[in-house]
Amino acid sequence: MTWTFSPEPYDSPVAAALWRAYYTEVSDRWYLLHEGRRTEPGELEREIARHTGADLAPPVGQLLLARYGGEPAGSAGVRLLEGGGVAELTRVFLYPAVRGRGGAALLVGAAEDAARALGAGRMILDTRSDLVEARALYTRLGYAETERHNTDPYAEHWFARTLG
Repeated sequence: MTWTFSPEPYDSPVAAALWRAYYTEVSDRWYLLHEGRRTEPGELEREIARHTGADLAPPVGQLLLARYGGEPAGSAGVRLLEGGGVAELTRVFLYPAVRGRGGAALLVGAAEDAARALGAGRMILDTRSDLVEARALYTRLGYAETERHNTDPYAEHWFARTLG
């Protein structure tokens, strides 16, 4: 089985399914940790609708679709920040069934390539304390923890890396 990565329209059915799976997982994880419950269905629908992904479309962004063995397996997005030169990595996600097969590092690498193609020389991202797997991945890939660079109320760790 091999991994492939390609641009995907942010509003395609495959992208929508991946966004729903990603958001459900990270939201449920937060609520279970902090409130002992899963995300309420209405809240889930509001947040999915509010974060369309339109900022992940050219010329200022790109959504990548990861496939494993030809089947949709995950996604990652990059968006240029105002002023250019810096891109933000977002929505890095693999379906649980394909985790542990080397795809996460390859997916981030493909996102870095997409950021370079958009003109970025630096990538930033944020994540939460409970997403320990993500923090370990970013550290392993050479991202350094930095000071806060946004006001996202759920962000607890900020990372950056120069794109060589």
